[in-house]
Amino acid sequence: MAQISYREALNQALKEEMDRDERVFIMGEEVAYFGGAFKVTDGLLAIFGEKRVRDTPISELTIVGAGVGAAMGGIRPIVELMTINFGLLAMDQIVNHAAKIHYMFGGQAKVPMVIRAPQGGGHQLGAQHSQSLEAYFVHCPGVRVVVPATPADAKGLLKTAVRDDNPVIFLEHESLYSVKGEVPEEEFLVPFGKANVARSGSDVTIVSYSKCVYDALRAAEALEEQGIDAEVIDLRTLNPLDLDTVVESVKKTGAAIVVYEGWRTGGAGAEIASQIYEAAFDSLDAPVQRVASIDIPMPYNRHLEAAALPRVEDILRAVEHVV
Repeated sequence: MAQISYREALNQALKEEMDRDERVFIMGEEVAYFGGAFKVTDGLLAIFGEKRVRDTPISELTIVGAGVGAAMGGIRPIVELMTINFGLLAMDQIVNHAAKIHYMFGGQAKVPMVIRAPQGGGHQLGAQHSQSLEAYFVHCPGVRVVVPATPADAKGLLKTAVRDDNPVIFLEHESLYSVKGEVPEEEFLVPFGKANVARSGSDVTIVSYSKCVYDALRAAEALEEQGIDAEVIDLRTLNPLDLDTVVESVKKTGAAIVVYEGWRTGGAGAEIASQIYEAAFDSLDAPVQRVASIDIPMPYNRHLEAAALPRVEDILRAVEHVV
């Protein structure tokens, strides 16, 4: 398998799906001539032209709304937002339209669209540009929420998202675009709702997604030196959520930690922890621990930003409480 970056894997997925289905097109700010804010759409304009790779005005409400209308009309838009922070400007279109039209029309209309957006902290972009907002979308029924960690999953899940008949929120952590990994060269899809056991273990279950999967794996390596065998589960998608794989692991280890970059209070990890309690309470030897960002606006100062984000050291401290 080829070693390519997360960015390149996403670009490949877009090209392959646009080659496969002429109804697929891309729209967003600077996606055409500039190649996207993080260069994910680089080179696609030259291949597919302005009709299918479309630069838009700076209006997220308009971009997403146009995507909803296009999807209802029978084509399959991929909407790129420069950052999920700007997605807040389009929440009415996402929550009240994209997520609800299929239900409110009694199944007679559907909204097969993908909303791609980077998110996450660690780059000194300040409080308004460093947020992880997946919990907002997990809270809303009617949208899929996808959070790939590896280049292979980024490609396989994006291809699945493009083919799904539901609106999909596809969240890419900004720190992952240059991460490289093995990606199959043949055609492949990664299904929604199927977590990946990134590391097998017997003493504690660490559940995570997106960038925090790498923190969990580094923590597991450090724990191995202490004689603690950690199992790491990469959820891949938050809606649908593969609770079965998580519960199976927790019943084996008797301990669970949920690691996520969103704010601790009301975060997606809090929901996951709650579901673990409901499904596997009798198997737990200690309370489920959450490792997350501190409940503050993200600081600009590099050292304060690092302190606000979840770290490997925080995971290790959480393990002390459960093992």
